[in-house]
Amino acid sequence: MDFRTTVERAERLKHLHAEHKPLVLPTVWDVWSARTAAAAGFPALTIGSHPLADSRGAEDQEGQTFEEVLAAVRPIIAAVDVPVSVDLESGYGQKPADLVAGLVEAGGVGLNIEDTVHSEGGRVRGTQEHASYVAGLRAAADDAGVPVWVNGRTDLFAHAENPSAVLDEVIERLRALEQAGADSVYPVKIQDNDELLAAVTAAVAVPVNTTAHPVKHDLERFRRLGVGRITYGPLLQFALADAMKDMLKPWAPSS
Repeated sequence: MDFRTTVERAERLKHLHAEHKPLVLPTVWDVWSARTAAAAGFPALTIGSHPLADSRGAEDQEGQTFEEVLAAVRPIIAAVDVPVSVDLESGYGQKPADLVAGLVEAGGVGLNIEDTVHSEGGRVRGTQEHASYVAGLRAAADDAGVPVWVNGRTDLFAHAENPSAVLDEVIERLRALEQAGADSVYPVKIQDNDELLAAVTAAVAVPVNTTAHPVKHDLERFRRLGVGRITYGPLLQFALADAMKDMLKPWAPSS
């Protein structure tokens, strides 16, 4: 993909976030799923690390190298005419500038970055450490001349026995990510908790991303709670797997 097209797609992704509240980005994993989602009318997509890994027989949580991920996402991005963001987990041990350079070269115009560092035993980055990494991504994107959309994710709720008990810490982290240049923030594992979703959406000025199940969840509920961005994580792929098994069961040999 040429540089001008990449810049145009990045600018388009930014405008879409402003136009749609929330912006729904179907999470895809191969050319077929990307083309199907685009044909369904979605103006932008995201590639998820978990479904991408599953589709390739690899492990999630950085079971693939950065080079392997780039090789996998390049044809997906090239197959559609809409902006595509890529889940880059915790960065695959890359410096922010190298992460952005690889993404842009592949045609990606957005990224998701989390604070659980899988290559270091699953430790969680500190608030300022994670914010500094996001600031590095923002600076690298600016230097590259591409307004890459940075979605700053935190797993603090996911790691907590009692998610409500870490709300203040999460808000502090989300605000630090916002100040560091994150375009949106993503506190995972609270998609079913109205109280926590409302609290985090009220705490920051940038869009808050939530995970959604395409069948079990309701778009209007998320809009009412102030959510600005929705992705499916692995849940779309899981839903399709369930539907596929239901379709195939009558054709399977009986035991």
